[in-house]
Amino acid sequence: MSPDDGPDTAKGQSAARGGRTSAAGTALEKSMRILEAVAAPGGPHRLTDVMAAAAVPKSSTFRILASLIEQGFVCSEGESRYGVGPRLRALSALVSGGEPAGIEHILRELQEATGQAVHLALHSGETITYIRKLESAQPFRTASRIGMRMPLHTTAIGKSILAQLPGAEVRELVSATGLPRRTPDTLTTPGALEAELEAVRAQGFAVDDEENEATIRCIGAAILGPQGRPIGGVSITTVTFLVSRTELESYAPALLAATRALAPLL
Repeated sequence: MSPDDGPDTAKGQSAARGGRTSAAGTALEKSMRILEAVAAPGGPHRLTDVMAAAAVPKSSTFRILASLIEQGFVCSEGESRYGVGPRLRALSALVSGGEPAGIEHILRELQEATGQAVHLALHSGETITYIRKLESAQPFRTASRIGMRMPLHTTAIGKSILAQLPGAEVRELVSATGLPRRTPDTLTTPGALEAELEAVRAQGFAVDDEENEATIRCIGAAILGPQGRPIGGVSITTVTFLVSRTELESYAPALLAATRALAPLL
């Protein structure tokens, strides 16, 4: 370091190197290498194998994996083994969406059959995250967007997911998040929510009847993973002054067919 070099110069040099936090690289670089290691053939992979393949220290690997699991890009397979999560599978499938059995094709068929907006969302902890949206043929647009996170108890997809979870897990989620009101019709008591989930289990789909957003009514169904746990869901979204609840519920067979077709792709 020359006599003119001081702390600010050192900081600038660090920034020029891309903000590396260690010889292993930036946090983003570490995360990408860990994702590549998890997605390598032969998974699910042990933590020690992921560490070695990614060349990232154990503490950082564990911390990054925990974040990737929360975001749905990685899933824990037990006994310190990690596999590809539903969100990463969805991204992969969306890239090949032009194929006849691709996600994009299935969602497009559902949108064209109903003429309504269609959403695909993945479950992550206490929320769902929209990863795909096909707009309605109607001139009205909803405020939802790809990447938006939404509560479980106010949305059709969220309620369909809750209905597939063990009761103890639902109670734990409700205890952690509460049931905040978003509209006058939001279900805000555990008793009301449980009664709703019983109905969802019986009919196989959930309805959000202006519970999340005024004038918006949706029907949603869960997508189940290999172990029978809900990994996400699909919804059909309408505006109340154009589509009645009876008409909306008539879309249920097409919706359920779509979720069944999507399950092996996620």
